[in-house]
Amino acid sequence: MEGTRMRGSITALACACVLPASLGTAQAGDAKRSPFGTLPDGRAVEEVTLANGGLTARILTWGALLRTLEVPDRTGRAADVVLGYTDLAGYLKAPNYFGVSVGRYANRIRAGRFTLDGRDYTLARNDGPNALHGGREGFDKRLWTITAVREGATPSVTLHYVSADGEEGYPGALTANVTYALDAGGTLTVEYTATTTKPTIVNLTNHSFFNLAGEGSGRTILDHILTIPAERYTPVDETLIPTGEIAPVAGTPFDFRKATPIGARIRDGRDPQIVRGRGYDHNFVVTPAPTPDTHLVARVEDPASGRVMEVASNQPGVQFYAGNFLDATAVGKSGLSYRQSDALALEPQVFPDTPNQPAFGTARLDPGATYRNVITYRFSAGAAK
Repeated sequence: MEGTRMRGSITALACACVLPASLGTAQAGDAKRSPFGTLPDGRAVEEVTLANGGLTARILTWGALLRTLEVPDRTGRAADVVLGYTDLAGYLKAPNYFGVSVGRYANRIRAGRFTLDGRDYTLARNDGPNALHGGREGFDKRLWTITAVREGATPSVTLHYVSADGEEGYPGALTANVTYALDAGGTLTVEYTATTTKPTIVNLTNHSFFNLAGEGSGRTILDHILTIPAERYTPVDETLIPTGEIAPVAGTPFDFRKATPIGARIRDGRDPQIVRGRGYDHNFVVTPAPTPDTHLVARVEDPASGRVMEVASNQPGVQFYAGNFLDATAVGKSGLSYRQSDALALEPQVFPDTPNQPAFGTARLDPGATYRNVITYRFSAGAAK
């Protein structure tokens, strides 16, 4: 992660922001490992707590998921800004992809089928007629192994999972690793890498649901102000599979090139894409292909608390999902039912259904090559207005 550079200018998109006193303080970070629960088959699930510069992140070995992320507001008061549960039972009963690492292929694949080197592969259809987020038992429903826990200037935890050849229908044994690292400047970095024994497809990302007001605030994300530096997006059909078109955002509710409240156009039923997604559940084209360095994919600000989150990655697309399918059946850490628009997800990745859409590029990984997705979440707090 050291040496990763940011392409483009974040400050050009940002308002005047300051770090609270609790962010950016020069001090050694902490990393602590503790038990969290037991799976029905008796395997132990662990939690690693990273603390640094006023931020605290808790990561589970189940699904390599981010369970909590405490971030200060403009007054220095911290709140947990990601949806999740207090215990393991919640994640087993109603996972909802809260905070998880998704793979082997994040997002949707049409009809659960793709062809690689002339051979057809069939995947589980777990999202209507399509495959979603790696299948019925994707990486989010697997127990990962901790390989390293590090304290110091940038505390971190590295988790490891080997997906067997043929698991969920995917070819090749895939060795995946993810490192969560928390620096003193207010940045959480999540880095995915993977290697394979056979040609395969890979698309790993993090599926945290964010509410910068706090997951227990009772406020929606409709007043959050969003910027996505993308001139184009990929429209979807009735099953949320890309149609193949790469369409301009100009003149549509999908134009977030200028900072715009999420709720401003989320109910614009004149646009069939809003109707199909029940709001926003679409991939935005930030770059044509993965880049050597990270680049800004989204910026979110909560005016009330002042919290700002800038998301960067080396991936070409970002899936913006406004929590449209949250239905109040999940009761979260603060005892509140999570409802529609209570949180948003920003998932850097290659485009949905890329294996069936040659114009989208490639999701292919060959033996000897290494897949890499670096995601950074940089937090700051805006000055009072």
